[in-house]
Amino acid sequence: MELRVLKYFLVVATERNISNAAKILYVSQPALSKQLKNLEEELGVILFKRGNRNITLTEDGVYFLTKAKEILSLVDTTVANLTQEGIIGGEINIGAGESAQMGHIFKIINDMMIDYPNIKTNVTSGNADEMLLKLDNGTLDFAITFGFVDKSKYEHLSLPWYDKWGLLVRKDNFLAKKDHILSKDLENIPLIISNQTNIDNFLAGWIGKSIENFNVVGTYNLLYNASLMAKKNIGSVLCFDGIINTSESNLKFIPLKPELETEMSIIWKKNQTLSNVSKKFLENLKIYISNYN
Repeated sequence: MELRVLKYFLVVATERNISNAAKILYVSQPALSKQLKNLEEELGVILFKRGNRNITLTEDGVYFLTKAKEILSLVDTTVANLTQEGIIGGEINIGAGESAQMGHIFKIINDMMIDYPNIKTNVTSGNADEMLLKLDNGTLDFAITFGFVDKSKYEHLSLPWYDKWGLLVRKDNFLAKKDHILSKDLENIPLIISNQTNIDNFLAGWIGKSIENFNVVGTYNLLYNASLMAKKNIGSVLCFDGIINTSESNLKFIPLKPELETEMSIIWKKNQTLSNVSKKFLENLKIYISNYN
């Protein structure tokens, strides 16, 4: 399978029209149709549902589109980093959850870019489960994780920063008058919690009982959407501090008591050959941590 054909497939899947895709790719429509037919025969699956005017992806086509994007992204990153051989430049691909502590990571990258301007940073947001999948398939160089994550098959470095937990509520909620949230305050109120693996066990350790005993009405992987749920009074959100700006909204963040913190780590694949720019980032991160401590 040629990369050229993958690019053809990507354009056709995006345009959903063979004629338009052929114009963008500067190939004839019959030639493009033949390439796609050959691709389906090679894979042994049907990728497109062909209509009179437009085409749509089959279930197999949707899956192949996701993988084709990952392959082409990995190729582009590899080429970019190889062309910077001998100098510090190219792409760093970092996956992370939402945290105000990510400012430390971006400070390190900004300092690097002063000395090495040919650096491009790609950041993917999501929870640890999503980031580990992308790390495993090679589309990320590093993942920043929070709390308990099985690091046994990865290289990792503990970071000296922590996120504090609290409850995000509407300002007209009866809890908004409180300075701290106790575990008993969470009883009988609608809650929205992170959908990350093991987060329910982590929270249960602080609460003192299973999260199943509480009224969980929703979950989230990105806090911004959860904050919109809170604004619309669907529930109150258990989350990190410092991510949602509540100063000009109808929301208030209230810290938990006793205080609950989550540790932060950076992980990368074992036995992975890092690019020059990734090696330099890791080196600068270790220096930053030693000075921070």
